[in-house]
Amino acid sequence: MSQQKFPTKIMGIINATDDSFFENSRFSGIDAISKIQNMISDGAQIIDIGGMSSRPGSIEISEEEELNRIKPICNMIQEQKLYEKVIFSIDSYTPSVIEYALKSGFSIVNDITGLANDEVAKLTSKYDATIVIMHMKGTPKNMQTNPQYKDVISEIDTFFHKQIQKANNFGIKNIILDVGIGFGKTVEHNLILLKNMNYFLHFEYELLIGASRKSIIDNIVPTSIENRLSGTLAIHLDSIQRGASIVRCHDVKEHHQAIKVQEAIFTSA
Repeated sequence: MSQQKFPTKIMGIINATDDSFFENSRFSGIDAISKIQNMISDGAQIIDIGGMSSRPGSIEISEEEELNRIKPICNMIQEQKLYEKVIFSIDSYTPSVIEYALKSGFSIVNDITGLANDEVAKLTSKYDATIVIMHMKGTPKNMQTNPQYKDVISEIDTFFHKQIQKANNFGIKNIILDVGIGFGKTVEHNLILLKNMNYFLHFEYELLIGASRKSIIDNIVPTSIENRLSGTLAIHLDSIQRGASIVRCHDVKEHHQAIKVQEAIFTSA
């Protein structure tokens, strides 16, 4: 039975990039707005928008390029007041990009570096935004090069303790935790984290799970990115039962159906 204390929310993924690992998640300008509208209709409560790929082996782009990618989408979100229909999250660790999004009606900062930059902490506090503190060992470029831990649970727990304290010191009130599936972890590390997701509930913050179409599925059953939806649903539904309450995914409609069916089973007499 679930140990979850928070209602489940679906976070849809919009990548304003040309190199994100799942081609069908890449959008720009008016196409992104159309996809956002569809995601809202399909059941998303949060839309996460990023302008720089963080797939394994990816290389950082310039701050200017990242900003140029997200600006048109942010402008249309603001003009159409879409932030009144859904919560927007900016997937970035670049201060200028984050500030532009927060000025455009975004209210979550999804930081894969786990609040490494004090400027990001200051901005999150200034705009009274929510921070997603994610754990990553290394950088996207090198994170999957033989990652090692003495104890993956203990190491991430220590990291969360430290970064939560940092957030609190900057006056950030709202925090979400993400163990960072696939970010500097082997298949074994990922499976240990998934199996022990409920351990991190002791922090009493919402837990985000983001395993959508990731290589952990391919490592268990060799499958192309395009054919990993069923594996994604298996991981995400299990994680919800182990305490995760925010599901970051590419396939909003399918997740909405699966989660509603799961909830009906667990709430039935």
